[in-house]
Amino acid sequence: MKKLKFALIGCGRIALRHAEIINNIAELTAVCDIKPERADEFSKKFFSKPYTSIEELLLNEKDTDVVSVCTPNSFHSAHTIAALKAGKNVVCEKPMAISVSECNRMMIEADKSGKDLFIVKQNRFNPPVAALKQVIEAGRLGKILNVELNCFWNRNDEYYRQSDWKGKKAIDGGTLFTQFSHFIDLLYWLIGDFKTLNGIGRNFIHTKLVEFEDTGVVIGEFENGALCTINYTVNSHKQNMEGSITVFGENGTVKIGGQYLNVLEYQSIDGYKIEGLPASRPANDYGFYQGSMSNHEKVYENVIDVLTKGGTIAANAFEGMKTVEIIERIYKSMENC
Repeated sequence: MKKLKFALIGCGRIALRHAEIINNIAELTAVCDIKPERADEFSKKFFSKPYTSIEELLLNEKDTDVVSVCTPNSFHSAHTIAALKAGKNVVCEKPMAISVSECNRMMIEADKSGKDLFIVKQNRFNPPVAALKQVIEAGRLGKILNVELNCFWNRNDEYYRQSDWKGKKAIDGGTLFTQFSHFIDLLYWLIGDFKTLNGIGRNFIHTKLVEFEDTGVVIGEFENGALCTINYTVNSHKQNMEGSITVFGENGTVKIGGQYLNVLEYQSIDGYKIEGLPASRPANDYGFYQGSMSNHEKVYENVIDVLTKGGTIAANAFEGMKTVEIIERIYKSMENC
């Protein structure tokens, strides 16, 4: 079978993970970054043609099948729409965008072009998370009563100083967009949409570097009546501490924890036990900090399955938009607190 041809827009930290996987299972033909040295570095490493303009890349690389967008958050919409208009399928890193209106424009363009839009939600592939999804869908927990989400990471001054966009509200969007959108996605994916959301956010120790909250507390009620608490911070001392979700049901309780939702920490389910889980992959390692679980190969396996075998998109654009919508609602509720 002929390998699909990919182009990569943005050559930053997460883009390296994308490029490595694409290079293993498909063909990375072109890379693009506004910083020529980054594009050249990727070009040499992955034997692809470098560009500093997405318009030039799309004009010249006519046989590209898929464009992977790995640029800063606020550019996801424009770069995705440009690729869709050029007749390319798109893989868009999280968050899909930093406003629902941008997400809607992306979905409209995908529909007009007839091309597929994939949103990266790799934490859905964490073995304990996938097992919890199966348990909930099978009804083993009974009625879901409440859910607790904890995100306690460390993002120190160096993290923000080494970036020319992280911490800037107009580009970054906020802590929930850049750090914890995967966790918000799992609430929607596992339990459903929210009826109400109310939050309080504060910037305690990053006031000189960050234009938004570094800590937040949220309470919510799902449409199904279950209650939810979200506690998050990037002020965990020196290192990431915890990324966990606990689901309490009438017939069972399950907690997935570790630092990155990678460990089945607790389970008590009537007449059932989750067993035989494969080992979780390591977290994405960026040197002085770590991010979410490294399941991007599963994302790209799904892309290839959809485009060559007619498979189903694992995380579609509507689901990507719902994550953005939930975060927007949380931030809106924080405005007067």
